[in-house]
Amino acid sequence: MREGDWVIAADGGAAVALKLGLHPRVVVGDLDSLPIRVRSRLEKEGCLFEQHPPHKDETDTELAIQYALAHGSDEVVLLGAAGGRLDHALANVFLLGMPALEKVRARIVAGRTEVWLLRGGRTMDIHGQPGDTVTLLPVGQAAVGVTTTGLEWKLHDDTLPFGLARGVSNVMTSDTARVALREGLLLVFRIGQVSG
Repeated sequence: MREGDWVIAADGGAAVALKLGLHPRVVVGDLDSLPIRVRSRLEKEGCLFEQHPPHKDETDTELAIQYALAHGSDEVVLLGAAGGRLDHALANVFLLGMPALEKVRARIVAGRTEVWLLRGGRTMDIHGQPGDTVTLLPVGQAAVGVTTTGLEWKLHDDTLPFGLARGVSNVMTSDTARVALREGLLLVFRIGQVSG
């Protein structure tokens, strides 16, 4: 956390945030999974609540992202987005593709894993250390024109077909790797090594 960062909790994620020592400024969602004792504690701390009806088209996580963007966030980091249900985890990963996040730095952090979405026509640097695992997975269609540096198995203007696992488990050979993509969407995962 940096000075000025906001913690925006998606519903019951507020309880998880408190366990991690993070104090939400806002809780967003239908509040169906927020324990009463947690809500009482947060109310005493001055936390704001943006409650939505339970019958809605968006998940609580999506509503929390929308809230962050509506309040000027230029970076979104999702914590706790990969645990629990597989459908929720996949939906949260796909939220990285929200059109509203196109010009915002957005990533998911889950333990030693970070996930980004690289859009066609862009390049990104991955910061880590030699030996970290990097996986590149196309979304919805082939990822065309993939070029990498700083990875053990290099790609040079290659195509990664959607539905195949060719981009799984590459390895960083330096502190920074680079991935460029000409067309499509590419999920980029960095899995840090276990320390000790």
